[in-house]
Parts: sequence; C-alpha cells; structure tokens
Amino acid sequence: MEDDAGERSNFVIGLIENRAKEVGMAAFDLRSASLHLSQYIETSSSYQNTKTLLHFYDPMVIIVPPNKLAPEGMVGVSELVDRFYASVKKVVMARGCFDDTKGAMLIKNLAAREPSSLGLDTYYKQYYLCLASASAAIKWIEAEKGVIVTSHSLVVTFNGSFDHMNIDATSVQNLEIVEPLHSALSGTSNKKRSLFHMLKTTKTIGGTRLLRANLLQPLKDIETINTRLDCVDELMSNEQLFFGLSQVLRKFPRETDRVLSHFCFKPKKITNEVLGVDNAKKSQILISSIILLKTALDALPLLSKVLKDARCFLVANVYSSICENEKYAGIRKRIGEVIDEDVLHARVPFVARTQQCFAVKAGIDGLLDIARRSFCDTSEAIHNLANKYREEYKLPNLKLPFNNRQGFYFSIPHKDIQGKLPSKFIQVVKHGNNVHCSTLELASLNVRNKSAAAECYVRTEVCLEALVDAIREDISLFILLSEVLCLLDMIVNSFAHAISTKPFDRYIRPEFTDNGPLAIDAGRHPILESIHSDFVPNSIFISEASNMVVVMGPNMCGKSTYLQQVCLIVILAQIGCYVPAHFATIRAVDRIFTRMGSMDNLESNSSTFMTEMKESAFIMQNIAQRSLIVMDELGRATSSSDGLAIAWSCCEHLLSLNAYTIFATHMENLSELATIYPNVKILHFYVDIRNSRLDFKVVFPFSFFALKRNDFADWNSDLTQFQLNDGPRHVAHYGLLLAEVAGLPSSVIETARSITSRITDKEVNRMEVNCQNYNQIKLAYHVAQRLIILKYSNQNEDSIRQALQLLKESYINGKL
Repeated sequence: MEDDAGERSNFVIGLIENRAKEVGMAAFDLRSASLHLSQYIETSSSYQNTKTLLHFYDPMVIIVPPNKLAPEGMVGVSELVDRFYASVKKVVMARGCFDDTKGAMLIKNLAAREPSSLGLDTYYKQYYLCLASASAAIKWIEAEKGVIVTSHSLVVTFNGSFDHMNIDATSVQNLEIVEPLHSALSGTSNKKRSLFHMLKTTKTIGGTRLLRANLLQPLKDIETINTRLDCVDELMSNEQLFFGLSQVLRKFPRETDRVLSHFCFKPKKITNEVLGVDNAKKSQILISSIILLKTALDALPLLSKVLKDARCFLVANVYSSICENEKYAGIRKRIGEVIDEDVLHARVPFVARTQQCFAVKAGIDGLLDIARRSFCDTSEAIHNLANKYREEYKLPNLKLPFNNRQGFYFSIPHKDIQGKLPSKFIQVVKHGNNVHCSTLELASLNVRNKSAAAECYVRTEVCLEALVDAIREDISLFILLSEVLCLLDMIVNSFAHAISTKPFDRYIRPEFTDNGPLAIDAGRHPILESIHSDFVPNSIFISEASNMVVVMGPNMCGKSTYLQQVCLIVILAQIGCYVPAHFATIRAVDRIFTRMGSMDNLESNSSTFMTEMKESAFIMQNIAQRSLIVMDELGRATSSSDGLAIAWSCCEHLLSLNAYTIFATHMENLSELATIYPNVKILHFYVDIRNSRLDFKVVFPFSFFALKRNDFADWNSDLTQFQLNDGPRHVAHYGLLLAEVAGLPSSVIETARSITSRITDKEVNRMEVNCQNYNQIKLAYHVAQRLIILKYSNQNEDSIRQALQLLKESYINGKL
C-alpha cells in the first residue's frame, strides 16, 4: 500500500441508494484496515444524514453508481458528491459492481471476527445496500492499489455511526467542534480554537484520529463512559501511573496504527518489469513497517511494568489482554531471528534509509550483503566529496543535508560565499540564509546510492517473506494492540493532560442517569475559559417535568455562547472526559440538534429565513426522545409577527416531546409560554441600564440545587455582583438605546419610543391576565417537578424529609 498522508483520513467510501430513500454506505479505512457499514433512511431531501457521515469520515475517494435511480424529489448521491464534495475524487462504477451477494461473501472471508459475531445473516437480508457498497469499495481498492485483502484481517463494524451520539454536520460547525467559525477573537490577540484543537495533545496519529472520531460521535453507552471516567479518576489520583504512562507512550512510534495496512494487504503477483521503481518503494514501506512493529513490541515490557499495579477495569483489562499475552513475546522473538537488534524506527530520512538497508542480520543473503557494500561505498564517497569541496573552495561551513525527494545536496551559508559560486555548482536555490545546490558528481553519486538502497530493499523483502506470512496469521493481535495504544493515548495525553493543566477542582467527573435531569452547576465554556480569565460560570437544569428552558435577553448578552457551552459540556462528558463545572449530572443524549447563526446559503440558493426553516424542519423530522435541541433566535429573519408565530408553534411542538430543549430568544412575548405550559422554565441574562448604556450581567438560577445549597454557600458569596434570578425580565427599550448610540436622529428615537410604549402596555396587561388564570396549575406542576428532583437526589433520609417539609410550607404559602 502507499504511504499515508499524516493525520489526514484515508477512507474510501462506497455509496448507493434506492427509490425508498434508503442509503447504504461502506467506509474502508486504508490506514487501519477497517470497514464500517451503515444503512439508514434519508429523512431529508438535502441528505443531512449522509452529509454527517461524509463529514465524519472525510473521504479521499467516493464511489457511486450512475445517477439513474434517485428517489423522487431528491438529487441522488452522485449529484450530491458533485455539489458538496467537488474536492474529493469521485469514481462512478457500473451498477453491477454494487453486488450485495458478493459483498456478503467478501465480508465473511475478510472479517477478523467470526461471521456469527457480526450478525451477518440478519444484516444480509436487512442491510443489503451497505453490503453492495462494500463490494464496490473493495473491488476498486484491489484494482487501483494492486493488492489483495488478506483473509480474516479486516475489522468490520455494522451500523457503527448510530451506536453513538449523532451530531449533524451543521451542528458540528455551529458548536465549533473541529474547526472554529472565526480564527480570531475580537478585541484580543488570541486565536480562537475548536474543541478538537484544545484537546489535541495526543502523541500518536491514531490517537489524534480517535479523538476526532469521538468528538464527532460521542458514546451513548453509560457503562462504557463510566469505564473511561474510572480510568481518568485513577490517572488523576495516581501521579506515578499518569506520568509513567505518558513517558511509556512516547516510546511507541507515532505511526503504530499504520502497520496494519501493510500486513492486511498482499501485493498481486506481477512482474518486476511492470512495477519498475515502485517495487523498491513498496519493499521499503514493508521494511519500515517491520521495523516499526519491532520498536512497538520492544516497548511492551515498559508498558507492562507501568500498568501492573493499576486498579481500574480499563487499564487492568489492557494489562491482561496485551501485557500478559505471550504471543506478543513469541512474535518479537521471531522478528529478532531475522531483524538486527540495534535497528530502531527513525524519523530522520537518511538514518531511516540506513536502518532499512541494514534491517536484516548480516550473512542471511549474499546478494543483500553486496548491495549493502555498494550503499556504504557510495555514502562514503558522497561525504568525501563534501570534504573535498570544503577544502578546495574554502567553504568550512558547507553542510550535506538529505531528503527523500532529491537525496543529498549542499547547503552553504550566504556569508561564506565570496562573489559567485563556482560554475561547478548547479541547481542553485536560495533558502533563507543559505544556498542549496548540487554538482554533477553529487548527482551521479546520488543515483548510485539510491540504486544500491533500492536493491537492498528488494533483497530484504525476499528475506522477510516467511516472517511477514507469520505476522499475517496473527493480525488480530496487532489490531488489538493498535486500538489499545490509540485509546490510551487519547485518555492519557488528551483527557488527563487537559485536566492536569487546569487549577485544582476546575474540572469534575460528570454523573449519568438513564432518565434523570440534565443539571450543570457553574458550568464554563471549555474553549473560551482558557482565553478569558474572567469568564463567568452559568448553570442549567432540565428534567422531564421541565423539559424546555427559554433563555431571554437582548442581543449581545451571551445567549449563543451559553447554548454552545451546554452542548460542549455534554459532548465532553459523553466521550469520557471531565467537564468544566462545579457539578454535572447528565441524561445520556442520543442526538444533538442546533439551529444557530444567521446567514444566506448561496450554494443552495436559500435566504437566511429559508436556511432557518430548512434546519428547523430537519430537527422536527429527526427528533427523538433523548435528543438535546438548541435553538437560537428562531424566526428573527422574517417579519416580527410571522417570526413570533413560528417560534411559538415550534416551542409547542417540542414541549409535547420528552426531548430536552434550550430556546434562546430576545422576543419577550415568548415568556408567555410559561404562563400556559408549566414545563417551561424562563431564564434571563440580567442587563443593567446606567447612563443610557447597557451593562450585561450573567444571570441564572440556583434554585434547582436547593438540596445542596450549603455546599455552594462560599462559592456563591464570590459572585454577589452577579445576582442569580430566574423568570422573565423586561428591559425597557434596549433596542432604542442601541439605535441612539448608533446615531439615529433624536426625533426618530422619540417617535419610536412613543409607539413601543403603547404596544408594551397592551402586552403587559394581557400577560397579567394569563398569569392569574394559570397560577394554580403552575403551582401543582412545580410541586411535581421538585418531587422528581428529590427522586434522583443522593441525599440522606433526614435531608429529604426536611426538603419535603419546606416544599409543603412553600406550597401552602404560594411561594414556589
């Protein structure tokens, strides 16, 4: 296989659909030799589910059939790729290549696990489209790359995307999970980072890719999340384990996961004349993989020593499955019989070339020993040539760098050059304070040196054939090792490292419930708090009895930041990381939907309002009971009456579901929802008007933490300047104040103030009538809500009895 392109995804995707709006996708990862199959009903004519998966995999090739069978009202997957993924290579294959029967047979033969454990019989009947896509993807890979996939070497997962939280592509962009919307923050010299960039302190490429995958598709299984959190707990309480693992993981090569692809694919039997130079390149990559595998296996005893006394389930399981597995020692011994002990994985180009040429022990192959002699002679001749030029042309600082593209070349500082370089020097290029150049003698020696190295690679591969076949028999062991190293890298070097760099108790372990509330006390925005030292914490409480929170306040008061903050905290919690809060308990979320921002979408010929409506329609069509919906300023892009009507009706629809909703608006009329629906909670950002200027204060209630008020007494005292309140708050004419600051004529401002005061008086009178009519219903509902809170409380019996007595007194006095 060809060498990888660093951290970039190496996915080849097969994509097909039928007339029933079902889409089948097969994502083949060339780097880690894994195949991910998904089949789903596309609920949106804009292919939102497909876009989400394509954004997640970030493919380099997309394989589609001819665009003849697109469902009615939809453009078809082929046209979708042309419109939105023009930079990705598109391959159109005949419909016959998408053969589900052949796809099922291929997966039976290639899957590392037994077919029964994959549930293949069920999937063959139900998910035939993704099997057809797999057939096309594997056919293209084998034809294009000139390889055959090794039997029982692929990691195959079915429907993997929907075993995790689903975050659509629009929400990924709105929440700034992978890339920030704006690279710089106004008023500061700091660059804004995404959540991925904030956590990207992993040491291996596989760990970085796993981190990105987890952020885009967080876990839903509470047991798995808690297993990761237990591991983070032990790392935070056991400094020796934390620093020991950090150091040991550095001993493993960054490209450990890349090894798999070279053992999972066999080159096709074709002649050397056809392959030409590529034959040596393929041999070099294989040798590099063997050396890399040896380096990784050499580090296993160090990992075993560090993990031996660990107590948490995840680390203990790694120790028993990896460190105590004698097969790894057997493979290491087999490698040691052929590979020289002193050979190690190297990143410096010429050192790596030398290690690869001398990887196999001397005396095993006579032709290899001759090629090595030639390689050494030409390397020595090149260095002697450099010494000759230093003396002959009085260039004492002449250096001899090396890179894989051009081989050896000369680097001469500008200060050493008196006038012009002698005509002997060719290909002269200025590079900073140096001049890079070559000579005909050096070019000739480079060709001979490269040819000798190529001969070493080819002969070395011949010596390694038996070893490679033995390694392929135990490929499942290396798949496990790679997955474990990537997981440890993410947890230790990303999660634990991020927490350890923060002040004590700034990040806490979240708690999870199946049907409990989403409660975050003193939560902070994980990205912005590292930029602004005075970032103010905010809290939230949503439960089944109060499943909608309406956040009110004028423009620029921080509503959008708060919505983003809640979502990011939930995502952090569900990947198994600590969260920036004083306390957090979370009901596991299966999907996050966001409707944020306002701009035209020129690609789809949609105005701002049409874009809002399309995003809202997608939410309404795909919402589930355990979803988290975040909507910011819905309806502001059309007339005030239509905008209010749409926002109100969307809220009523969401209130009828069990999903948790946070709805931000500056439409004060929406506060009337709380007078009609008792499961609506109104919160607001406090705004103080001083000298005709708006002073923003962050305001959120702590009433839902009343059971633990004593725990927070000291903490609250530090925030007396930010009084915590709930309910609506009317900010008189804040729009007029901003308009006056902007420079509108005073006569215009006065006329507007007269008009808005008359409108406001009518609205206030109507709201007072509604409050009186629904007051008793709200009291009863609030009692039920407090009882639900007590149900999920972990307080002792006396505290609960006292809370019930206070609840009774409050209800009698009408002060709930």
